Amino acid sequence: MEKAKYIWMDGKLVNWDDANVHILTHTLHYGNGVFEGTRAYPTSKGLAIFKLKEHTKRLLNSAKIVAIKPPFTQEELESAQVELLKQNQFSGNSSVYIRPLIYLGYGVMGLHHVKAPVNVSISSWEWGAYLGDEGLEKGIKVKTSSIVRNSVKSNFGKAKAVANYLNSQMAKYEALEAGYEEALMLDDNGFVAEGSGECLFIVRDKVLISPPNDNSLESITQSTVLELAQDFGIKVERRHITRDEIYICDEAFFTGTAAEVTPINSLDNRTIGNGSRGDMTKKLQSAYFDVVYGRNEKYLDDLTFIN
Repeated sequence: MEKAKYIWMDGKLVNWDDANVHILTHTLHYGNGVFEGTRAYPTSKGLAIFKLKEHTKRLLNSAKIVAIKPPFTQEELESAQVELLKQNQFSGNSSVYIRPLIYLGYGVMGLHHVKAPVNVSISSWEWGAYLGDEGLEKGIKVKTSSIVRNSVKSNFGKAKAVANYLNSQMAKYEALEAGYEEALMLDDNGFVAEGSGECLFIVRDKVLISPPNDNSLESITQSTVLELAQDFGIKVERRHITRDEIYICDEAFFTGTAAEVTPINSLDNRTIGNGSRGDMTKKLQSAYFDVVYGRNEKYLDDLTFIN
């Protein structure tokens, strides 16, 4: 990760190396905090944040779910993200990742969190393809994880909460240590939930299929891809998927703010389709990049321009 000049903390721009918290910060000990992942892309009209409103709304929804009351409004947080990108003066040659974080600060210990101070930070840095540039073209090797997605009976899957990502972290670790590039996580009923931080799509007989969000985050990128599929007249199904159906599908890919649209070339050592990026994946991937880079006029309202 390359350093930027500033990080926004509780209404002030702080030098990157000075953006620190106390060791007794409540979230560090008990895992209650929420965050977002948002990207800004260099367009012909300058840097632009993709779906700023939707990401900021999801951040605040996440806070509500885990009973944290943020000290800033949606409008204030949107303005802060724009101002941070302006002040960081990025080169304009790469996409920028934005990480807002609402966390419980120093002052209270113990599980009852409601009297802990609520702090907010926003960080941003230049970041390329999360799963690699080569992965965007040739696809990645995926392993079904032995670790299942958090159950809806025990955790809040609609919150992008800090604590929700421990099992994702362990699933990712397991996959990489075994020689794969990403993990596929099942739910506690054995159906496909998502990747360690991405939503899944498969293609069978020219039908685009994606699991419902019963046991996964409500994905903004997934929603965008579904809109693009509708534009192309592609038949879409939202239904449960088993991992063995992925083995025999024609194409598969992950979506997410970080992952963007990344093809899957194999799952559990079973080659998917022809073992590379499929035609529908390529079409939707290209269309997605046209949207975020400002090349599709229909979706320009989804961009918040910085300059």
